[in-house]
Amino acid sequence: MTHAPIFDHLSALADATRGRMLLLLERQELTVSELCEVLQLPQSTVSRHLKVLTDAALLTSRRDGTSRFYTSALADGSGARTLWLAVREPIAASPAAEQDAHRLKGVLRSRRSKSQEFFSESASEWDRVRDELFGRHFWMRATFGFLDPEMVVGDLGCGTGQLAEGLAPYVGRVIAVDGSSEMLQAARERLREFDNVTLRRGELEALPIEEGELDAAALVLVLHHLAQPGVVLRETARVLKPGGRLLVVDMLPHAREEYKQQMGHVWLGFSEARITADLADAGFERVRVRTLPSEPGVKGPTLFVAIGARAPVAAGLAPVGAGVGGTRRERA
Repeated sequence: MTHAPIFDHLSALADATRGRMLLLLERQELTVSELCEVLQLPQSTVSRHLKVLTDAALLTSRRDGTSRFYTSALADGSGARTLWLAVREPIAASPAAEQDAHRLKGVLRSRRSKSQEFFSESASEWDRVRDELFGRHFWMRATFGFLDPEMVVGDLGCGTGQLAEGLAPYVGRVIAVDGSSEMLQAARERLREFDNVTLRRGELEALPIEEGELDAAALVLVLHHLAQPGVVLRETARVLKPGGRLLVVDMLPHAREEYKQQMGHVWLGFSEARITADLADAGFERVRVRTLPSEPGVKGPTLFVAIGARAPVAAGLAPVGAGVGGTRRERA
């Protein structure tokens, strides 16, 4: 005799550890090892709880290289979500959940540490590394479509300023942002002849740019270095004018696991479906994704270009991305 799924849900939720786990995974997609670190539990225990939650259809997972990421599968309006909301508040208010939230911040910071170390040590070699992987002129194919002499364009995650150098002669102003002092110093040397380029130091999760300051923005080979690409896309929406254009260039899914160690990559590329969904969730409409043709002799994975426009702000609603960036504003 079969029983209703609600009993599986009740059984799965009747455990404090699984409740803490579900609370974490509705906030952030995490791997087994990351959950072990946050919950301070052995892998066997975490895996056992994940299986219970997955079997009850409360979690979903996806594979990225050799890693598997788990996230909440509680859809709005479902019976499982109704049950979860009944127990969520006391779980979230518990001291254990508060400690989990604190450790989660540390786990997300560690995702970024390898990228930061790589950039700090490799600014002088970054052009050579990138040219070897993808060629010297791939970015030109992706930028000419939105050039306008009156535009204010953001080069977000500008690195050594290669894209800003290409944009500066054709637009009104370029605001180039990066979190690495070494990268910005290299960019400053490259861009010294342009008086319409402003270099600013800051994190992409809290851009040092005013709301609605940009007509267009570009994230070129940036998202795969970020722990939370969705947060950065929402923050980018904040600094764009309604209707402002965003251009993303990044890698399609690949199996180059060594990039995580060699260059601090967090993600092994993004599928067309994933980037389309992320842009839509961040408040972009009219999203288009195209695969870029590979240049002869390049060694890196295939690239894509994704284009979208920030959705207009409806009357009475908060702007897209409002509150995401906080108040951090640091200028180089």
